[in-house]
Amino acid sequence: ICDYSGTCEPVIKGNISKTTGEKIYHVPGGEFYDKTVIDEATGERWFCTEQETIEAGWRRSKR
Repeated sequence: ICDYSGTCEPVIKGNISKTTGEKIYHVPGGEFYDKTVIDEATGERWFCTEQETIEAGWRRSKR
């Protein structure tokens, strides 16, 4: 079961900053969640759990 969705549907957005290249993840309800668009061609991806994102080297959005 995925965090936030309660299903097997991943809803955590793994975004790569175009400015810094930093890997940042966004969770539902976060300030930038709805504005964030995932482009898998650039290495961005969807995650199921926050633990998975941390283990993959991403950090949580500060907002």
